[in-house]
Amino acid sequence: MNIEKSLEDGKLSLKIDGRLDTNTSPELEAELQLDGVKEIAFDLTDLEYVSSAGLRVFLTAQKAMMACGGRMTIANPNAIVKDVFDITGCSDIFTIV
Repeated sequence: MNIEKSLEDGKLSLKIDGRLDTNTSPELEAELQLDGVKEIAFDLTDLEYVSSAGLRVFLTAQKAMMACGGRMTIANPNAIVKDVFDITGCSDIFTIV
């Protein structure tokens, strides 16, 4: 998994490619330093797969944004990742654009 990260004016943008699973989710967690962050934007254009461990990272980030009055968006999930969000009910929780 590769992560491109940028932080500007309280907006944390993360572009993720590869697989987000039990082995790689700690790497994404480590990138989620949320001090002063009011918005998180995930770009999943090149994410091939997400497991329950990856979903937990997204849910934790969503919870943190809700707690501080911030916002989280997920952009461009492929059909496989979108199916995982739909099956688990996460599509109702996340803002997917």
